[in-house]
Amino acid sequence: MSDELKGHRGLVREKLGEWGVRVWSEVRVVNDAGSVFEGVILPRSENFDEEHFVIKMATGYNVGISVNRVRDIIETGYREVICKIPEQDFPHTPDLSDVTLLGTGGTIARRLDYRTDAVIPAFTPGELYGAVPELADICNLTTKNFTGVFSENMGWKEYVELAVEIRDAIEGGADGVVIGHGTDTMGHTGAILSFMVQDLPVPVVLVGSQRSSDRPSSDAALNLIHSVSAAATGDISEVQVCMFGPTSDSYALLHRGTRVRKMHSSYRSTFRTVAGIPLATVDASGQQILNQDYRPRDSNRKVKIDTVYDDRVTILYYYPGMKPDIVEGLVEKGYHGNVIAGTGLEHVNQPVYPALQRAIDQGVHVLMTVQTLWGFAQMYVYEMGRDLLDIGVVPLDNMLPETALMKLGWVLGHTGDHDEVLKMMRTTIAHEVADREPHNGYLILQGGLPEVEDFVKRQWK
Repeated sequence: MSDELKGHRGLVREKLGEWGVRVWSEVRVVNDAGSVFEGVILPRSENFDEEHFVIKMATGYNVGISVNRVRDIIETGYREVICKIPEQDFPHTPDLSDVTLLGTGGTIARRLDYRTDAVIPAFTPGELYGAVPELADICNLTTKNFTGVFSENMGWKEYVELAVEIRDAIEGGADGVVIGHGTDTMGHTGAILSFMVQDLPVPVVLVGSQRSSDRPSSDAALNLIHSVSAAATGDISEVQVCMFGPTSDSYALLHRGTRVRKMHSSYRSTFRTVAGIPLATVDASGQQILNQDYRPRDSNRKVKIDTVYDDRVTILYYYPGMKPDIVEGLVEKGYHGNVIAGTGLEHVNQPVYPALQRAIDQGVHVLMTVQTLWGFAQMYVYEMGRDLLDIGVVPLDNMLPETALMKLGWVLGHTGDHDEVLKMMRTTIAHEVADREPHNGYLILQGGLPEVEDFVKRQWK
């Protein structure tokens, strides 16, 4: 029984053995409340407790069941799952574009790893062709598994290496580059690449998925198809993020790398362009431009990378009652730059002012964004804002806080001169500041209102 219940320990192993079931058994489980669960017993994650086992139900979702609550288990069949996606040779079609896919980790195009009950990348061209054969109708695909980390483990070292990989792919003849990336920090990576990789002749598209490819509601395949299409045939030669548009499977949106934010932890259409509209939609018919202010594809343009950085930068998210020692502690720890996400018009409380003044006097660069995300810095409207301006705090208009952080680290890699830092931070490089927000750049619907509920009923699919 040890091999058949690999990964299960203690009480779970004992009880499943008594019931005569094993990993990959198709079972009917009845608990002490009379609830019935039907599915396949999965190998146990080595990281979980000793009191639960997991079955995959016919819906495709997994459910954990407490062994102490089980009253009966009946084996109805046996079905061993093949974890590896079958590989097929990815065909080469002379008249299709060449796309390079760089993998950094994340949920996109994954398969189950039953050692940890997690998912691991399906990443070779053959694996991707086996999983998403539509890719062969769009491009000739080359892949490189650049790194395999959760997106929260992406950092400055990885940003530099990724920028170099993008340059090498383009100089090697790629007509577009796709980057598979975890969604949680995709906005940060999109922002820093917009500064580190400039004068792009071809599109660079970051893509991920909110739900892994083993789930029936996965967005992985469609996101991959849409991102590859944008890289292969799209005209927007900027760093972009490609993710689901509406809740349905109808199209994806292309968001500019410096203006995009993840807005929901699990919703498939989680990414939004803030203070503007997306660059384009992508669907089966191709790309439809929404925002005409973009850099078009130009094969004569030579990509340039600029990968210097200073990682001693941080964000302070202001909250009522913030104490000065937080600012002082950052100075003591040797941070060179601080982005403050201030209140609606970029304010912080007065007790923090002296600490900010001392930080600036000691050479720390302090800049202010708005935590409202939408709207502009208006520090000259009220006395508090004007006081902060007198101290030396610099407003960044409507730059997103995380974009400001990425840009500040990049700018400080170039210079520590205060005036030059402020000049570079205030100079728009990659649309990180919008001159003005369009009339439809701020749309947040409030559920429950009659007019909104009527709209939702007409649009929900």
